[in-house]
Amino acid sequence: MTVGALRRSPGTAHDRPLDLRRVLADAGRRAPDRGITLVDNRGRDKDRRTYAELHRAAQLMAGRYRELGLEPGDRVLLCLPTSWEWLDCWFGAVLLGAVPCAIATPGALGSPTAQLEKTLRVCERIGARFLVGAESVQRDTRRILEAGFAEQTLHAPLCTDLLAIEQLVATAPASPVPESDVDEASTAYLQLTSGSTGQPRAVELSHRAAIHNALACAERIGQPHGAAAPSVIVSWLPLYHDMGLVGCLLQALASGVDLHLMSPRTFLGRPRLWLERISGLEGVMSPAPNFAYQLCAERVGAAGVEGLDLRGFRDAITGSELVRPETVDAFSSSFEAAGFTREQLRPAYGLAEATLAVTLNAELKAPRLCQVPAGGPRELRAVVGNGVPVRDTRVEIRDPAGGVLPSHAIGEVWVRGPGVMNGYLGDAEATAETLRDGWLDTGDLGFRDHEGELYLTGRKKEILILQGHNLMPHELEWVAEGVAGSGGAERSGAFSVPSVRGERAVLVIETTEQDPERLRELGHEVASAVGRLLGVPLADLVLVRRGTLPRTSSGKIQRTALRDSYLRGEVTRERLVETAGAPLPAMPPEQSSKSEAT
Repeated sequence: MTVGALRRSPGTAHDRPLDLRRVLADAGRRAPDRGITLVDNRGRDKDRRTYAELHRAAQLMAGRYRELGLEPGDRVLLCLPTSWEWLDCWFGAVLLGAVPCAIATPGALGSPTAQLEKTLRVCERIGARFLVGAESVQRDTRRILEAGFAEQTLHAPLCTDLLAIEQLVATAPASPVPESDVDEASTAYLQLTSGSTGQPRAVELSHRAAIHNALACAERIGQPHGAAAPSVIVSWLPLYHDMGLVGCLLQALASGVDLHLMSPRTFLGRPRLWLERISGLEGVMSPAPNFAYQLCAERVGAAGVEGLDLRGFRDAITGSELVRPETVDAFSSSFEAAGFTREQLRPAYGLAEATLAVTLNAELKAPRLCQVPAGGPRELRAVVGNGVPVRDTRVEIRDPAGGVLPSHAIGEVWVRGPGVMNGYLGDAEATAETLRDGWLDTGDLGFRDHEGELYLTGRKKEILILQGHNLMPHELEWVAEGVAGSGGAERSGAFSVPSVRGERAVLVIETTEQDPERLRELGHEVASAVGRLLGVPLADLVLVRRGTLPRTSSGKIQRTALRDSYLRGEVTRERLVETAGAPLPAMPPEQSSKSEAT
């Protein structure tokens, strides 16, 4: 079925305009009693708006933008937490015809200064007219600029105006902004890639892509229940992340269902509050990365199940990172007494370059496990299925030459459909490398079974080539986390570095252990397990404090950033654990870069 047929199909959930401005305006009329509830840091209702009230607030914000000189086509970077201000600023820009882009607030993902410097680089990359944040953000940003950051790091003088949200809200709006028809294929907003392998790129996503993907998610989620969409969506995911934006906010808006929004910090501090918000509700859909389910199993577990009723947690979507069989088992068994079954877990696969969803489990069955075919990562004996493609979307597994592979053959994952991006803003070279004849090269590796279900085995860009053998970083990480008992709140990161003896593996592991003797034992246990199971001698193994590894907005370890920090000597060690022989000296960063290029 074509996109046009999807839009015109009468009497279905897809009988919607593929225009974000029209969808926002229609939501209040189609579902006058539905809206968004903000949840405070104790898990209680903080405030609520209907979708009609959200539309009116966005119209006022569009008028304020216009009064301050923002024009259609201008780009606005939002550096705000989950709040009404975030929603007003994002939708206000869309109503005006400007192009919003959102980024994490300082301190959300690591060092506040490092995050602000990243924000300024994104401002330059997207040519932002305004950077909207709290007064404290503007103050600290000016401090960084006055310290010479722009001259030292940016390619040209920064042309972005710093706009405090307090100033924006206090601005009297201009006359109402006319809402004319838009080209559905035009760019509606920018989505930053997660940046797990480098600096984030700005993905250009159209009105059509956003609404089609949101409705395709809703349709697939409701499919096995015989319903058009979930009854209510609960989310703690950040709105600057594609799963939080499209999978929760835009899906709720386009489907006309209630949305409950929590702060990511609230979940990370007390993961039980997420489950408490879901408890007792009916027809709940809530997505989260694998690590979040693991965190709940570890921090809440069977001992904390009392008082929870998760029978209505109809669709526990798990995606954003590899779904681990151990986590499926741990979460399901931990909350079985609360009425949760593994049939409620529904794995999915997607990426920002495809708007969000590519595949999603279509059955009310336990997640499928499949043995990894020959030639796959040795540590991955079995992987979890991520479902079949959503509406109007095609997936192919290809060899490096572009040939389509048969089922159960590992290759590169390629995607085609209405959710595929327009391109990377200002990066024609990267766009040409990623988009070919309408197909998206995802950079992921995987295979499909005879029924078309997709299974992921890793990413081709993160392959470690060690002594002539190809390994994925997570192979080392999973061995380490299995020995250390981490994988939830504590994570590990693996990468390779050039040395005088060739490429060698480095493993950095988070731990809460402080006893020197136990640290020494732990390090040797991990190094021995990696050598025994994978045949890989480690050049270096570093134990660090929990929470210090750089993460993306979805919780993935930023291996490239970790590697760069390691090469610069910036990784703070709890203890250096020597492997067989002395740790290998790494080449300096400039030589490292040359080695990578060749």
